[in-house]
Amino acid sequence: MLFAVSDLHVSHAGNRAVVSAFWPETEHDWLILAGDIAEQESDFEWAISLLADRFEKVIWTPGNHELWSTPNDKLKLPGELRYKHLVKICRRYGVATPEDPFLRYTCQDGSHVTIAPIFTLYDYSFRNAADHTALQAVERARRSGAMSSDEFFLKAFPYQSVMNWCDERVAYTDERLRQLDSEEPIVLVSHFPLIKEATNGLKNPDFAIWCGTNKTRKMVEQLNAKLVIYGHLHLPSVDIYEGVIHAEVSLGYPKERENQPPNSFLVELETLLYDAKGENYSPQMDHLRSVGL
Repeated sequence: MLFAVSDLHVSHAGNRAVVSAFWPETEHDWLILAGDIAEQESDFEWAISLLADRFEKVIWTPGNHELWSTPNDKLKLPGELRYKHLVKICRRYGVATPEDPFLRYTCQDGSHVTIAPIFTLYDYSFRNAADHTALQAVERARRSGAMSSDEFFLKAFPYQSVMNWCDERVAYTDERLRQLDSEEPIVLVSHFPLIKEATNGLKNPDFAIWCGTNKTRKMVEQLNAKLVIYGHLHLPSVDIYEGVIHAEVSLGYPKERENQPPNSFLVELETLLYDAKGENYSPQMDHLRSVGL
């Protein structure tokens, strides 16, 4: 079986206990981790090593929290240096990353899908139409109380800005995706939503500027993408946009959820792949009940 979850934030004791209780249902189960495992290296490695030991294959893509450089951080690596260090940790435990060959997963019915973890960041383009620049959008968010801690802790080194880093990641990712077999279904895995509509559920829409880039929309539209897995919003949901299923799979913070069995937070993806029945069908009604979201 194929499972996914994001936003584990294992520095929180309640989340650490939940993650400790994650177990596969069979010895051949795979697990997708869609970012925000932890801010600290020790917490990150604890979760990666634990889950890699239990699941046959683990796939990871970074969130913004893994990239934070906080004043008390023992790992004095900013930006891309930090990301590359985390990739090395993942490879130490056999965990696939956006820098590794994309993987081919065999579903229970014998069909195959390509799982493509991608890392594209954001560029403030998910902004209010009245804002013509990123600075205007950030100022609007500041005034509305939606300021992200990324503005203080996410360093873009060696790039001049997160926007420049985002541009590089989008170009790199786009080149890799173009090499995929256009006939085989693709599961795109990103921490950040790949289309702006996915942020419509935010309580404060001004926060959307830290949630993605309009440049990733073409990746969904031009590929044979059947399913997009993402997190970041802490709003678990399943929606269909233009015939493609988008599933937000975050665990979130303890205060954001009710008491549920730990394994109910692992979203089973093969059901979603089978449930692509057209734009008039929403898998929220039956599937989300089954996984406890």
